[in-house]
Amino acid sequence: MKRTIMLLPWTLLACLGGCGDTAHLKVSDGSGPLPQLPPPRQSLIPTVNIAPATGWPHGAKPKAAPGTQVQAFADNLEHPRWLYVLPNGDVLVAETNAPPKPDDGKGLRGWFMGKAMKRAGAGVASANRITLLRDADHDGVAEIRTPFIEGLNSPFGMVLVGKDFYVADTDQLLRFHYEPGAMQITGEGHKVTDLPGGPLNHHWTKNVIASPDGSKLYVTVGSNSNVGENGLDKEQGRAAIWEVDPASGQHRLFASGLRNPNGLAWQPDSGALWTAVNERDEIGSDLVPDYITSVKDGGFYGWPYSYYGQHVDTRVSPQNPQKVATALVPDYAVGPHTASLGLAFAEPGVLPSPFDRGAFVGQHGSWNRKPHSGYKVIFIPFDSAGKAAGKPIDLLTGFLDEDGKAKGRPVGVINDQRGGVLVADDVGNVVWRVTKAR
Repeated sequence: MKRTIMLLPWTLLACLGGCGDTAHLKVSDGSGPLPQLPPPRQSLIPTVNIAPATGWPHGAKPKAAPGTQVQAFADNLEHPRWLYVLPNGDVLVAETNAPPKPDDGKGLRGWFMGKAMKRAGAGVASANRITLLRDADHDGVAEIRTPFIEGLNSPFGMVLVGKDFYVADTDQLLRFHYEPGAMQITGEGHKVTDLPGGPLNHHWTKNVIASPDGSKLYVTVGSNSNVGENGLDKEQGRAAIWEVDPASGQHRLFASGLRNPNGLAWQPDSGALWTAVNERDEIGSDLVPDYITSVKDGGFYGWPYSYYGQHVDTRVSPQNPQKVATALVPDYAVGPHTASLGLAFAEPGVLPSPFDRGAFVGQHGSWNRKPHSGYKVIFIPFDSAGKAAGKPIDLLTGFLDEDGKAKGRPVGVINDQRGGVLVADDVGNVVWRVTKAR
C-alpha cells in the first residue's frame, strides 16, 4: 500500500501528457441549444490532457476566418487576460494571474493541479497591473504603452461609469477617479465592496459590467471548488452574479448556480444580460458543456446539484431536490471543457457577414478533454429577437500546433470602437486585432 501511495504522484505527473477517458462525441455534438448529454463517466484518475504552453514562433499568428485578417495590436505583454476600451479609444489590458491561494493547493489534488496549470502556462506570477495601450496614428498597432494602475491584487474586470473607473480585484471591487484622456491613475482606489477571496479562492477571476444607465454593477464570482468538494459552507456568495449598488456597496445575488461565470455583455436586441460560464469537470471528456446564456433575475442554473437544467450530479452531498427542480436550462452550449471566458456582441459593420450579428466567445481551451477542445475564438449567430440561432463559426484558430502544444490561449474579447475586434492571448502574451480583409 505504501508503495502505491508513493508511486501515485509520479503516475499523476505522467498523466500531464494525457490520461483518462477519450471523448465519444465531437465538440459540435455538445454545442448549440440542445447539446447531447451522454451518461457521466468517472474514473480513479480524471482525464488530463495538457497542451503545453510554448508561445508564438517569431512572425507567427492565428488563422483568421475568410473575409477577415488578424495582426498583433500589442505584444510582449505579461499574461494579458481581460480588455476594456475607454471612450477615447485607449485600450486597457489586465496583465494578471491567480493570487496566492494556499488552501487551494493542499493535498495531492492541489499539488497535481498546480503542476498541470504551470504546464498549461498559468503558473506565472501576476503582474497585478492594468496597462494602457494607445494607437494614436490609427494604424491598428499600439505604439504607446504605459502602466495605467499598478499594485492591484489579481485584477480582472474593468468598467467606466462617468468619471468612476471600477476594477474587480480578486477580493474587492474598487473605484478610482478617472479624467477623460488620462494615461495613468495614481490616486488610491476606494473599496466599494468586498468580494469572496482568501486563502481558498478556487475560481479567482472577478468580472464587472455596468447596467446601461450606470446605476448598478454586475460582478461575477466563481465557485470555490469543482462540485462543492471543499464543503458547501465555502461557497457562500459564490457561483453567482452579484448586483452591486455602487453608491452604498450593498449587493444581492442577481443569479446563482453558475459554476464559473466570466464574460458579461448586454445583448443589443433584447437588452438582456448574457454571461459565459465554465461548467464542471471529472465526469468525462463529453461532459459538461460550457455555455453562454441570458441571465434571469433570481434565476438558479443548477450548480452544484445539477447541470444543464435538472441533470443531477450524484457526486454532490447533501443533495437538494428542491433546488434542482428550479434549475434553468442555459440558452446555448459551446462545447465541453472549452473554457469559454470572453464574451462580446458584434457591432454592425465591423466584420463582414456572417460575423455581423451575434456573439464572439473566447475559448481558453481544455486541459481535461481528449482530444483537446477550445483554443479558438468562435462566433454564435443571433436572430433579431436576441436569440442564439445558428451553429458556431470559427473566427480565430491555429492556437494549437500540430503536436498539440499551445502557441496561445484566447481569453477576453472586445470591440475596439475603430473597426476591429480585440482578443487577449495570455499564453502568447499578445493582444490580437481582427478586422475586415483588405
